[in-house]
Amino acid sequence: MQTPMLYRKRLIPNECVLLDKDQILFSDSCRIVTAWQAIHPRSDLAFGYSLYLPSEGIKISRFYDHMRRFLYWYCDIIETDAQPAENRLVFTDLLIDVKLFPDGSCRILDLDEVSRAFRDGLLTSDQLLRALECLDRLLGKIYDGSFHQLEACLLSFIPEDLR
Repeated sequence: MQTPMLYRKRLIPNECVLLDKDQILFSDSCRIVTAWQAIHPRSDLAFGYSLYLPSEGIKISRFYDHMRRFLYWYCDIIETDAQPAENRLVFTDLLIDVKLFPDGSCRILDLDEVSRAFRDGLLTSDQLLRALECLDRLLGKIYDGSFHQLEACLLSFIPEDLR
């Protein structure tokens, strides 16, 4: 199987970006693992690693600062559009995010953007329902402790000195 081209599509702002600088570390029919540098330069974020789980509608990322220190886990609720003829996968960010801090606390982010996107017709009712269902499953994993299995999966691809 040829390595697919990955795209990140955002609704707010409306953009679709080829992730041509992301390094695909692993890919099979269920998951994709990437290493990446921040697309837009930021003082607080330098690089990270991501685990895409298209069938679950989530992308789990581990964020690092410029000193190579772990910052937090960042989970995006996504929709995947596989385009096999073009050998590409388009991951649409459905706006809901969950940030998990090293102390175990978490925050659900951008619900205001979700309501605005739905109100403005950028998000369909099917996408909204799917996003909420994916969020519920993700929070279930966080609350029951099984999120650690997803962490372990991604960590297995990360160099030892960054774990």
